[in-house]
Amino acid sequence: MKVVVITGASDGIGAELALQWAQRDRQGLALVLAARSLDKLQAVAAQCEALGAQALALRCDIEQQGDCRTLVDATVARHGRIDVLVNNAGISAHALLAEVDDLAWYERLMRVNFWGSVWTTHAALPHLRASRGRVVAVSSLAGLLGIPGRTAYSATKFAMGGFFEALRGEVAADGVSITVAYPGVVDTQIRYRGLNARGEALGRSAMDERGAMTVQTCARLILDGTLARRREVVMTVKGRLGRWLKLLAPGLVDRMAMAALKKEERPR
Repeated sequence: MKVVVITGASDGIGAELALQWAQRDRQGLALVLAARSLDKLQAVAAQCEALGAQALALRCDIEQQGDCRTLVDATVARHGRIDVLVNNAGISAHALLAEVDDLAWYERLMRVNFWGSVWTTHAALPHLRASRGRVVAVSSLAGLLGIPGRTAYSATKFAMGGFFEALRGEVAADGVSITVAYPGVVDTQIRYRGLNARGEALGRSAMDERGAMTVQTCARLILDGTLARRREVVMTVKGRLGRWLKLLAPGLVDRMAMAALKKEERPR
């Protein structure tokens, strides 16, 4: 029995990843799906079970360290092991730093996007070592390239990338692989729920959504990379090109990053 824990699994990339995993591995798969919305989780779990997988929905707020440990403890109590941990839960944000009066929500964003992954991984690590398992961190191209208007979000994703790159070296001898995924703009609701300069729900996307990757393609690329134990999954040509160009032509990369913002969101 392969036990896979996915945070942020109530919709978007996490839900689609669970469904694709259930479809691909119809026998011997136990999914543990975690998020704050239990009703949505249960609906995703039912779809996964219809595809032949076992699925358990657990309410978890990864902003709370205790919830992260409870998620791991409940999984092990139910299944006795953890083979894969997918750190997918997170929130987005779009705000120019000059427009932010109170930085408290910057701290909250770091708790959700960075500390939630750290707390959950720390709790699960002994079990992942025992199973020679896999850890997945769903970051963002904003974790490779600083995006204007996304100082808070980029900071959390850069922190995530640094943590998991360092951890990779610590656990390699135990047979644990770490895959960091870097999606670009994906057709989900995450940006619409993201925070604005006042730390309130934005209600719209500040990014240019033309050509956004489908959630199905994004989830497939993450699943393929996880199963192959790849170090990284950088999902767009611009992302792969940008990480090298920022060493050779940083000014060009700055202009590319600015172009990703809608015109009305750009600094004046």
